[in-house]
Amino acid sequence: MLDDRDLWAAAQEVIEQNRGKAPAYVDQRIGELAAEGDLDGVQAWQVVAERVDQLMDHRTGRPLTRQ
Repeated sequence: MLDDRDLWAAAQEVIEQNRGKAPAYVDQRIGELAAEGDLDGVQAWQVVAERVDQLMDHRTGRPLTRQ
């Protein structure tokens, strides 16, 4: 598993590359990894998804969502 800093950096990179479509990109990636049976990858991308959500909310001024 990546460390916390790497996970935040990955989330930031996903946002920079995909802008408003970042959450959809992360969902697609999780689906691909699940289909391949890569459970470690799914787990890592789920953590990235949480960080993308937090960063996207912060940038748009919407309240942070709670899981």
